[in-house]
Amino acid sequence: MPKMKSHSGAKKRFSVTGTGKVRRLKAYKSHILTKKDAKRKRGLRRPTIVETNGEVKRIKRLILA
Repeated sequence: MPKMKSHSGAKKRFSVTGTGKVRRLKAYKSHILTKKDAKRKRGLRRPTIVETNGEVKRIKRLILA
């Protein structure tokens, strides 16, 4: 059986930290930014950790295949 391939879309969107947590970027930062205040946009810049255990398991399976 051939090797499994990583999911290209997931590879671009998620990364695994040194401690094994899954990091992702936040949504709502691409356009229509004039109506969003500076505090909100600043918060959207920072990456966040995926919290849901089931999602973490699925994402890791996609990117570490």
